[in-house]
Amino acid sequence: MRLHIIARGKIGRSPEAELVDRYVKRIGWPVRLTELPDTGGTLPEPLTPARSVLLDERGKRLSSEEFAALLGRWRDDGVRETRFLIGAADGHGDKARDAADLLIAFGAMTWPHMMARAMLAEQLWRATSILAGHPYHRSG
Repeated sequence: MRLHIIARGKIGRSPEAELVDRYVKRIGWPVRLTELPDTGGTLPEPLTPARSVLLDERGKRLSSEEFAALLGRWRDDGVRETRFLIGAADGHGDKARDAADLLIAFGAMTWPHMMARAMLAEQLWRATSILAGHPYHRSG
């Protein structure tokens, strides 16, 4: 299954971009990164079947193990692509939220979109590592 991070705003050359690159290179699954302008732009067509996950402050708070189990279940059910959408400063509109398969949050705090990208990349690495039985993840 392809993991597709679609983010609004440019990350450019930054420490956050280096973190994203570091974790994306470690993921053993196909990964695609797409940047869109803060407003407008067209979402790339998904592979089908696909799932869409919005990073949103109103979303579910999943443990790393729950996140990994969800990705593994979707993969095993034949989902070809999971798209992770990160909004601009104002987040996502109601239409996007309603169309998503899942909303997730990295806690109750608001995170800058560049940090959210790095955190998502790390959690994708962690989830795929859990599914592969790699010792990277240590549960408490």
